[in-house]
This record gives sequence, C-alpha cells and structure tokens, in this order.
Amino acid sequence: MLDFIEGRTNLFVCTTIIENGIDIPTANTMIINRADCFGLAQLYQLRGRVGRSHQRAYAYLLIPGEGVLTRDARERLKVLQEQTELGAGFRIARHDLELRGAGDLLGARQAGQMAAIGFEMYTELLEETIQELQGQDREERIDPEIRLGLSAFLPENYVADPNQRLVLYRKLASARDDVEIYQASDELRDRYGELPATAELLLEVMKLRVLMKQLRIGLAEFDGHNLVFSFPADTKVAPEQILALLKDNKYSFSADYRLSLRLGRLPREQVLAAAKKELQAFCRL
Repeated sequence: MLDFIEGRTNLFVCTTIIENGIDIPTANTMIINRADCFGLAQLYQLRGRVGRSHQRAYAYLLIPGEGVLTRDARERLKVLQEQTELGAGFRIARHDLELRGAGDLLGARQAGQMAAIGFEMYTELLEETIQELQGQDREERIDPEIRLGLSAFLPENYVADPNQRLVLYRKLASARDDVEIYQASDELRDRYGELPATAELLLEVMKLRVLMKQLRIGLAEFDGHNLVFSFPADTKVAPEQILALLKDNKYSFSADYRLSLRLGRLPREQVLAAAKKELQAFCRL
C-alpha cells in the first residue's frame, strides 16, 4: 500500500476496507467487481476514494449482465450513475432509505411502509398522524391547479438530466414561501447558468402557486377572456373580501364558488401578473 501511495506501483488490489476513509489523492481510477452485490451507501463510499484531488477520476462498476440483476440492484446502480454532482450524498442516503425501508418506528424490524409511498410523503403523513394523536388542529394539504396556458418549464438544453429536472420541479412545487423559490432560483443559476425565459416564467408561476396555497385557493384558470379562481370551503379568503370586489362589474361570482375577473384578450404573461396582483390584494386585506 505504501508503494502505491508513493508511486512505486500503479495498481492496488484490495477489499472494501478502503471505503473506511482511505485518502490517496493520486488515485484516479477504480474498478469495482460485482458492483451489484454492494449496497448503495457502500458504493458511494467506494467511489469517493478516487478523484480526491485536481485529477479527473473514473469509477467502473462491473456486473455479470443486466439480465441477472435484481430490481433493487438495478435501482442502486441507476441512482449512483445519476447522482454525481456536489451535494449528492444526502440524496443518495435518501434513495438508500427508500430502497431498504426505514423499519418500525417503535421496534427492531428493518422493514416498513416507506418504500411503497416514498420518503417525503411518508414523513408528511407521519407528521400529520402525530399532530392528530396530539389533538392538534391541522389543515388538509391543498395542491393548487394553474391553467393559464403558459410555456413555463425547465428546458432539456438547460437541465439535461430528466431525473434532476424532476427533483427541481418537486422542490419548486413544494415551496411554502417566496424565500424557497428564490433559493431554488439561486441554485439553478449557480449550477446551470442564467435562466432561460421559460424557466423564469416557471418561477413566477410557482410564486403564484405559493400565494394560492397560503390563501387555500384550488384553481386559477384563464379561458381566453376571464381569469377564474375556484375557492374550496376552507379558503382563507373572507366572504366580505369577495363581496367587496363584486361592486365592480368586472367581477362575477358563481354558485360553485368561482370568482371570475374579465380581462379580455391579454398576453398570457400579463394574465399571470394580474392573477398575482389579485391574490396579493387578498393577502393585504
């Protein structure tokens, strides 16, 4: 091993013992035999033994053939291939948790229901159940729909990896306030460069979505002439606020709790701005 570290030999054959913090900056290539037999976290630790300096590094994972891999082994290798950027460690740990299961909360069994619904949904349901058992009031989750006919998305030539795009969409959709939107915007600029127009528009749509969550408005829709908001029964918009708007002939309110604002033919971007302005007014009142 000392010969390898000091450059007297250029090949080092070893067991998985090297995953335990071995630091050899000159090592730039690793070949892992029967990678399908290793756990996800273990593969991540092994891969981290190369590329520990300025030299470009490579990790080759050898398998007997895709046809003989188990489903879990295939998932582990796929996750490892996709998560290569800085900060991937936490996401890999989360995927590992989903693949293996989190086990019982109050027991020793290492199998649970998390794999069936995913880590994020599991933690949300767990938090809601704890609040319910403690007798706390909790609001039902609301997932607003936005149908404004806008081309708001992350282009493939901006974020090439489809799985990473999905992660970013999920992060934006789950944002609870504008601060989280701005943080996501900074992350995109930092990792992928200046935002294209469709991505900028996506962030603005997500800000509208945040307002809709805060006010508990289920739908924002534009039919070409009218901007329509749909209010569920537990909306935080007071009836007095809606009645005050109806004094203006531009507004109308239907029996199925839909507020319409006549805009006429406007560019879709202006419709988005109008929708945000209306909801911000509700927040101030």
